[in-house]
Amino acid sequence: MSEFIATTFSTFYALIPVTIAQSLIMGFVVLGIMLPFRVLSFPDMTAEGAFPLGGCVCTILIMAGMNPWLAVVCAIAAGFIAGCCTAYIHLRFRIHTLLAGILMTTMLYSINLRIMGRSNISLFGSDSILDVIPVADAGSPWNKIAIVGLLLAIAFFALNYFFKTEKGTAMRAVGANPDMSEAQGINVWTATIVGIGIAGGFSAMAGALMVQSQGFGDINMGLGVLINGLAALMIGEAIIGNQTVFRQLLAPIVGAIIYYQLISLCLAANMPPPDLKLATGLFVLFMLALPSLRSGKKTGSAPGREAMRER
Repeated sequence: MSEFIATTFSTFYALIPVTIAQSLIMGFVVLGIMLPFRVLSFPDMTAEGAFPLGGCVCTILIMAGMNPWLAVVCAIAAGFIAGCCTAYIHLRFRIHTLLAGILMTTMLYSINLRIMGRSNISLFGSDSILDVIPVADAGSPWNKIAIVGLLLAIAFFALNYFFKTEKGTAMRAVGANPDMSEAQGINVWTATIVGIGIAGGFSAMAGALMVQSQGFGDINMGLGVLINGLAALMIGEAIIGNQTVFRQLLAPIVGAIIYYQLISLCLAANMPPPDLKLATGLFVLFMLALPSLRSGKKTGSAPGREAMRER
């Protein structure tokens, strides 16, 4: 038993840099899930399609010889347009947000296949933005942590600043009460479309960074991204909270780091990959139940049931 524990933790320790690099990239996806879900009260599934869209666009442009930075910018633009389309479908045709996101994700699968021309393309040997801060040898996870961490910090402080401006406050007001916001002269359509577009851009940016990190693009790389992102968001909010804008933006990043460390620990303990979904569900269940366990309140009361619905 002691040998198993020692082997598990030595393997887990060796994987920490790799897992942190991956979790920082996925932090953009979790931000892209949190913005519609928490800020705009717009449950959205576009991230599952925008993530591979960004990866496919970045892959095909790098293969065409484009600068990898410009390829990432184009991927963000593609994800922004995808998010805007989801919001427009919901607003114009009064289709439920979840169904609008499912429709967009379904259509994006065919679009991604058209962009790539085949199911996957290798990027080994191509230029990458992940080694522009050489804190270690080329290809080292520490280089990825440095550049992705810097990009994530820029995104975090930019969003924190934006949501304190008049435009950002108007967007948050639309999510809190769209009818009252419209009565106050706020353009609900613009705030919703731009907000969902920004979320799609973050998801696509994560896809563009991921293909450069793993060395290939694949149209199926988005499978399970939404569930993993929601699990990371729930864990982050259970630990950081979401009472302020700062905490609301920090929770997805912290949640992504902790979630992928937990997954890494399960893999280090030789847990079969099919059982990882069970572990994910148990992690989220524990984090959601933690406030009730701490307070010791009975969950069968009416306020308890309302609080669970809000989560």
